[in-house]
Amino acid sequence: MPAAVRRADPRLRWERPAYTVLLLATALLLLWNLGSSGYANSFYSAAVQAGSESWKAFFFGSSDAGNSITVDKPPAALWPMALSVRLFGLGSWQILVPQALMGVATTAVLYAAVRRQFGAAAALLSGTAFALTPVAALMFRFNNPDALLTLLLTVTVYCVLRALEGAHTRWLVWAGVAVGFGFLTKTLQAFVILPPLAVLYAVCAPTRLRRRLGQLLAAGLAAVLAGGWWVAVVELWPAASRPYIGGSQNNSFLELTLGYNGLGRISGNETGSVGGGAARGGGPGGAGGGGWGETGIDRLFSANIGGQISWLLPAALVFLVAGLVVTWRARRATDSLEGMARAAFVAWGGSLLITAVVFSWMQGIFHEYYTVALAPFVAALAGMGVAVLWEERGGRAAALTLSGTLALTAWWAFVLLGRATGYLPWLRWTVLAAGLAAAAALPFAARLGHRVLLAVAALGLGAALAGPFAYCLTTVASGHTGSIVTAGPAVAGGHGGPGGFRGPGGTPGRFGPGGEGAPRGLPQGAPQGMPRGTGATARPGGPAAPAAPGGRGGPGAGGGTGGPGGLLGGTRVGAAATAALRTDSSRYTWAAAAIGSQNAASYQLASGAPVMPIGGFNGSDPSPTPERFREYVKAGRIHWFIASGTGGAREGGGGPGGAVGSAIEAWVKGAFEATTIDGVTFYDLTAPSAGSS
Repeated sequence: MPAAVRRADPRLRWERPAYTVLLLATALLLLWNLGSSGYANSFYSAAVQAGSESWKAFFFGSSDAGNSITVDKPPAALWPMALSVRLFGLGSWQILVPQALMGVATTAVLYAAVRRQFGAAAALLSGTAFALTPVAALMFRFNNPDALLTLLLTVTVYCVLRALEGAHTRWLVWAGVAVGFGFLTKTLQAFVILPPLAVLYAVCAPTRLRRRLGQLLAAGLAAVLAGGWWVAVVELWPAASRPYIGGSQNNSFLELTLGYNGLGRISGNETGSVGGGAARGGGPGGAGGGGWGETGIDRLFSANIGGQISWLLPAALVFLVAGLVVTWRARRATDSLEGMARAAFVAWGGSLLITAVVFSWMQGIFHEYYTVALAPFVAALAGMGVAVLWEERGGRAAALTLSGTLALTAWWAFVLLGRATGYLPWLRWTVLAAGLAAAAALPFAARLGHRVLLAVAALGLGAALAGPFAYCLTTVASGHTGSIVTAGPAVAGGHGGPGGFRGPGGTPGRFGPGGEGAPRGLPQGAPQGMPRGTGATARPGGPAAPAAPGGRGGPGAGGGTGGPGGLLGGTRVGAAATAALRTDSSRYTWAAAAIGSQNAASYQLASGAPVMPIGGFNGSDPSPTPERFREYVKAGRIHWFIASGTGGAREGGGGPGGAVGSAIEAWVKGAFEATTIDGVTFYDLTAPSAGSS
């Protein structure tokens, strides 16, 4: 039995200080320069602001305190941020600190999970590898739902492994609870890892089959209750007195779950999304992927994704195979040390493989930052694999596997670093030289003494982690705003760059008809103002503006001053517009209405007053209907209408609701007088134009 395979040992003298340093260093990495991202994704920040002022908006995840429409996800990820803002006020740190703390918590859970079977050294390596994953350094400093989802996925695997140790029903039920809240975070993505975990428990738990199946049913019931209570309330709540379900075309959360946010992501048939789910790109050789890149086995290693997650991915796959080989002769049940070690490799490895397969071949919307869900699985396998092979290094096969994996990792880091033109060229060659030297010396270092062996191991570890560490430092040094963000520097052939898309060769993309760097499938005439590589958003024809500072009443989430918000980024709101929205805002349910959630979010965050987002995130949701909007105006519930500046919402763009914004804007233009505030056309909905009915 390998010495690395063991139950939790008594704590060594150095373990607690090392563990403390790991958590403090992770916190420092995630909190450093945190305020530079301003409101980050203003779409979610606006919902957080709304939830901090209205408990109804908090419960539903509404985009505005007037509760006109929800975000296009369930609200669990918004709740910690909204509570923070409710307690400490609106600002960048108040929104993003809960996300950073989730990153620290994920590191702690991962450490605890790996330590139980593989010891403190393996756990420290896993925690370090996770903290230095570039996409993790990005997403635990951002306000998208992926941070909470990644934490809950890690908790799920941990609880399943604890349950396996003695067939404990309690731990399996807690795993189900984590899955349920994962569903309330990002719907069906929380279920992706369930097949390998369920099969593992059904086959290997040390109890009779009937009890195993009963325990799995109990865990399933816990998942249904933990995630289903909110769904039941929403579906039973009268539609007329709750916000419209954003992202759906029929005001149904179940439709949103199974369509736009669920199976549609796999098939590409995402009614209501960018391009209406009908766009089909496809790369050379017939590769699919619609407007979101080529699909296939190499997707996670591609130019725009590789630097986010794949630094240790080849090593993790090798370690998965090696770990299963070393523990192959273990009994099927997990009441032996080798059996639990094998179960750990199956749990983390199965979660990695099934998630990687889904990501590699999903045809619908796919963003680089989704890959943060893979980070704990890769990191766990890295720590476990190194621990097992290190203990077995006296055997030729284990020594050569460890050495070869190190060489492979150094070569792959050399490739990834080379994709970022001009990015620390000395580091690329240093990593390659150090990694290959350590790999070559590792099989023979033990003959030269223990200190030499440790020095060679440290050199190899440094070579393996230097590349992702540099990417992490680049990531935390820059602000990130908008809806599509990436870690590290811009890369040739990818989107890359802090803040969002870049065009080919790392040049800032232009997002108009035929613009460079845009995902294929964006509708012609899609508004510009997408997030750029500097963490800013630009209005058409205007210069990029810096990201917003995170204070209440400050500018919006970056963008060209006075310009309309874009599909994936907001606009910078001027002082005069902010003052106009705040004037008598308490007399209205909504201080203004604007087409598209990003546009509305910028004005809402700047003024602190509710702004109705017509059409939801993509401008394609049929909310509100033109008839309902006229009723709101007649009742004096909306003060201003902010013109889109792009000819209205995209007709049919993204789904049936695309015509709603156009119809509303056309009616407003014909019925109310226009005034220009900070370069933007406003319509006072309380002052009809002469001759209008």
